[in-house]
Amino acid sequence: MKIRSWIFLFFTTLLIGIVSAITVGLILKFPEDSSALEVLLYIFGLIGFGALFSVFSQMGFFAYLTVHRFGLGIFKSHRLWNGVQLVLIAVVLFDLFYLRYTSFHKEGDSLINYILIPLAILIYGLIIAYVKVKQTSNVAFIPTLFFITVVTILEWVPVLKENNTLSLWMGFVPIMLCNTYQILMLHRLLQSNQSKSSKQTKPTAL
Repeated sequence: MKIRSWIFLFFTTLLIGIVSAITVGLILKFPEDSSALEVLLYIFGLIGFGALFSVFSQMGFFAYLTVHRFGLGIFKSHRLWNGVQLVLIAVVLFDLFYLRYTSFHKEGDSLINYILIPLAILIYGLIIAYVKVKQTSNVAFIPTLFFITVVTILEWVPVLKENNTLSLWMGFVPIMLCNTYQILMLHRLLQSNQSKSSKQTKPTAL
């Protein structure tokens, strides 16, 4: 990826993280009985929060691109590497359910509350992977699903430990939106670079 494309991706992803954090923060906890200064300080805090998770998202994105290349090199085939990723997806989704259940379950809590989040992330990941395939090729399905599920959950771990509704959503929404944006923009940026250099555009695996 060229420097210009990376800069574009960095700042647009940063903007998505900030806007989504402000939106979620104001919806879930609007400081109604506060002065204008307190509201302004609260918004500045949300900006910092969104920017932080945007950076987490981008670090995870480029880390996965590196791991993906290593995986293909080690296993020598997409099929075998995809099988490993599917196993990891299952393990991480189960761990998300199991660890939250064993850490935060209280008597009277419904099991459904702990199943819904992993299930929702999986369904969302399947949808984004389907969109990615439509825009590129079938090879992109498993890597996209892995990134949207596994990498998102790993980036979400710092706020998962708190089990606070506000923190959970303020971390989850920016991370998920930033990850979705990056994975769906990557092939566009790569194709744009290819078209400028060779006047040809080809679908990419990611």
